[in-house]
Amino acid sequence: MRTYYFDHCASTPPYEQVVQTVGELMRLHYANATALHRSGKEAAKLVERARQSVAQSLGAKSEEVLFTSGGTESNNLALKGILFTGGRKAAKHLITTAIEHSSVYNTAKQLERFGIETTFLPVDSSGRVSVRDVEAAIRPNTALVSVMHVNNETGVVQPVEEIAVLLAKHPQIRFHVDGVQAIGKVKLEWKAAAGIDLYSGSAHKFRGPKGVGLLLKREGLELEPLLEGGGQEDGYRGGTHNLPGIVGMSQALRLTMESLETRREKMFALRRLAIERVKAIPELTLNVPEDEAMVSPQVVNVSYPGMRPEVLVHMLEQSEVFVSTQSACSSKSLKPSRVLLAMGHSAARASGSLRISFGDEHEAEDVEELIRRLKTTVVKLKPLERSRG
Repeated sequence: MRTYYFDHCASTPPYEQVVQTVGELMRLHYANATALHRSGKEAAKLVERARQSVAQSLGAKSEEVLFTSGGTESNNLALKGILFTGGRKAAKHLITTAIEHSSVYNTAKQLERFGIETTFLPVDSSGRVSVRDVEAAIRPNTALVSVMHVNNETGVVQPVEEIAVLLAKHPQIRFHVDGVQAIGKVKLEWKAAAGIDLYSGSAHKFRGPKGVGLLLKREGLELEPLLEGGGQEDGYRGGTHNLPGIVGMSQALRLTMESLETRREKMFALRRLAIERVKAIPELTLNVPEDEAMVSPQVVNVSYPGMRPEVLVHMLEQSEVFVSTQSACSSKSLKPSRVLLAMGHSAARASGSLRISFGDEHEAEDVEELIRRLKTTVVKLKPLERSRG
């Protein structure tokens, strides 16, 4: 039986070219990029060439690109780097949302314990934060606003450009955007994104290697480093450069951005088909807006109210279909989805959600097969649902 992997929001299969590049670099360029000898200098050149490539792919300057270990580190560096700058001279205020990825949401909770005042903004029933709510939450001591670009469970696009325009009127406030689920799916030209100061990305979300990410940092912006060490990344991120990962990420990003428009068209077509088929299964409830102007194309989120999501996931696994519950970073908690609860859904609906996310390898017939196997699974579980009463 053929395997169907529909968990691309959790991680993507790397490009074959990237796999080959990473392997070759591990064999041939193992020197430390900070070493003074020729091999070290060659490694350093490859790092800087990759930095220039990433910058070109995202419309940034090379000096605005910081390399990290992934999206979680990038988000932590953005939030703590801003809010710890200058020490604890005065109470600082952070504005974020109730639907952020755990690497932002839990970091904000941690910052509260460190004395940072934090406002978690609500979202509407579609899963979008209001620009007016952002404006209303601003205080004299607000230092940072952090809002994700694309939600990792629903694919809903947040109004980050409009928030950036608002915050341009408040030059003392920095704006961070978690772009981990957006890169390669949603358009953003960094040079034109006036008002966005920091933007996070992770290579394995766009068919690059795991363990490497990026943080775009607006030129001239100062951050307090998370990792002290040998002064790499202009002193903002100590630690030996992951040369194979960095070069592999730059290659994956270039390949991804070159096919952005084609990918969006194809994924939106798959999304429309999946939504149409899901709506024909009465036990399932759609948790995402159908309006394509509001969403990224790669995600469909559905619920089977009253059914534990891990039961669905493992039943689908037996038929060689792989999907997620919530985000991969939260799926083991077995708690109701914080995102769906914030959208006003019931605990039963938020507890029984599945996330289906598409990739480059998928075609319409793959979606049809996914839905066939999903429907078969639902039919098998129906008696269990009735017994729960």
